[in-house]
Amino acid sequence: MTDTTVKKIHSQNSPKGPMGQKYLVNGKSLSMRMWENEAPSEGDEPHTRDYETVGFVISGRAELRISGSTILLEPGDSWVVPKGAEHAYRILESFTAVEATHPPAEMHGRDE
Repeated sequence: MTDTTVKKIHSQNSPKGPMGQKYLVNGKSLSMRMWENEAPSEGDEPHTRDYETVGFVISGRAELRISGSTILLEPGDSWVVPKGAEHAYRILESFTAVEATHPPAEMHGRDE
C-alpha cells in the first residue's frame, strides 16, 4: 500500500534540537532542519555522522572543512556531506541554512 501521508509544518512551531537546529518536516527516510541566525564561531571539532546531509545557504557565510579541503558557503550555495565523512563547520557571519538528511538526523539520537 502506498503511503499517502501529507504533513505541513510552519517553522514557528518547530521544535529545536540540542545544537540549536530547528526541526522542520520529516518523512520515513528523509528530514529537513534549519539553522537560523547561527552566530559566528571558531568552529566545531571534526566529527562524523551516520546520515547524509545536503544543504542550501539562505544568508550569511560559513566554512565547511571536509576531506582535506575548506569550502566557503555563501548565499545560494548548496553542499553535500556524505554519510561517515569527517567534517567541521565554522560560522563566519550570521548564518541561515536549510539541510535535508537521509536517514532523518533527529531519529534514534543521530544528531546528538
